[in-house]
Amino acid sequence: MEIWHYWALAALALVVGEILTSGFALVCFAVGAVGGAIGAAAGCSIEWQIGVFTIATLVAFLAIRPLLVRLSKKDQIVTNADALIGRTAKVSEEINPAEGTGRVAIDGDDWKAESESGEVIEKGAKVVVTNRESIILTVKKQ
Repeated sequence: MEIWHYWALAALALVVGEILTSGFALVCFAVGAVGGAIGAAAGCSIEWQIGVFTIATLVAFLAIRPLLVRLSKKDQIVTNADALIGRTAKVSEEINPAEGTGRVAIDGDDWKAESESGEVIEKGAKVVVTNRESIILTVKKQ
């Protein structure tokens, strides 16, 4: 077996490992191993092969991985309380940060709420949910 075969086997093993895990880290090393295999097939010395492996891996981590992570999150369906973010709610109890009061109603459910900007929001106002932490919604005026 030639050295490029070892690089190719390493790339294959890393791709299989990536399938069994998440995070897109192993696939970046697999790209580097493919680079090392190409360097070996071209007759480069082991130092050059390792250099090509390192550069290809770094490029994959800086260029390919962020793209893959973004694409994988694009298809996620937001459910439960996280689905409230971006929704419009009606203030059912004045939101007053100084007094620690505030509630909003969405789809018949009543949630504790706080103002994103720290301003007082009167009862009956329409607000947009910007964040959720545990059972407290952060809202801003619409």
